[in-house]
Amino acid sequence: MSSDIFIPSSPNLSLAWAEAFIRVMGRGVTELSPLVITVTDIADEVPVESKEIRQTLDAQLRRLDLQSCHTVANTIFPESMWNPNSSNDADQLFQRFERAWPRIRRCPANHRGSYFRRLTAYCPSGSDESVNQLEHVVNTYRKGNHRRSALQASVFDPTRDHNDCRQLGFPCLHQVAFTPIGSQGLSVTGFYATQFLLERAYGNYLGLCRLGRFMAKQMGLTFEKMICIASVAQRGAPTKTQLQPLTNELAAILAKAGEAQA
Repeated sequence: MSSDIFIPSSPNLSLAWAEAFIRVMGRGVTELSPLVITVTDIADEVPVESKEIRQTLDAQLRRLDLQSCHTVANTIFPESMWNPNSSNDADQLFQRFERAWPRIRRCPANHRGSYFRRLTAYCPSGSDESVNQLEHVVNTYRKGNHRRSALQASVFDPTRDHNDCRQLGFPCLHQVAFTPIGSQGLSVTGFYATQFLLERAYGNYLGLCRLGRFMAKQMGLTFEKMICIASVAQRGAPTKTQLQPLTNELAAILAKAGEAQA
C-alpha cells in the first residue's frame, strides 16, 4: 500500500535518508507518496553526514553490485571535474565534462543521457542547438533577474522521454530549481517522479547538494538548503527480507543518535 506524505524529522542528510528507508521497510508499506527531504545541516556549504550510515549503505550496495553513493552523486554533479579555486571554474568544468562525454556515454546506464549532460547540453530531438541551462541560470541571475521561475532547469525532455516503454529508467529527476533565500543564501530543489531509496536516493541528495554548492558560487551566494521531492519513493529492487539486516543496522544507528541528542 502507499503511505501518506512522509517528511523525515532530521535536517541531516544521512539521518533523513535513514528515516525514510526505515519507513518504506515498514510492514505493509510499499512506497512513500510523496517523500519530502529537507537538508539544512550544512557546514561550509557541504552537507553534514553520518559516516557510519554512509559506510553501512555503501557496503550493502557493494554486496548487491550496485553503484556507490558517490557514483550516483556524480551523475548529477561530477565533483572531481570541478576546481572551485579556479578563477574560471565553471567554464573549465563544462569543457572537461564535454571532453569526457564520449567516454561517459559508452556506459550502458548512460545510453539515454545523464543528468548533468541534460543540465549543460539540453537538446530536444530535432534541434541542432543545445542549451547549457546552468550557464543560463547563472547569467540571468547575474544580470539582475531574480525572478524565481527563471532560475530553474529541466531534465525531462518530452521529445525523447514521452514514449510507451513500461520501464524507462532515465530520467527520474525531472527538474531542478535554484531559489535565493534570505539576503545571501541559495536553496536547490530537485523534483523526482519516482525514486528508489536503496539504489539512488542517498546519492541523489549528495549530488543535488554538490550542484547547489557549485551554483551558489557562480551566483555569488552561499549554499544553505537542499530539498528533494519524490512524487513516489520506493524501496528498490531487493526484497525486504534481503534488506532487513540493513534496516536493523540503521535503526540501531538512529537510536544511538537519538540518545546522544537527549
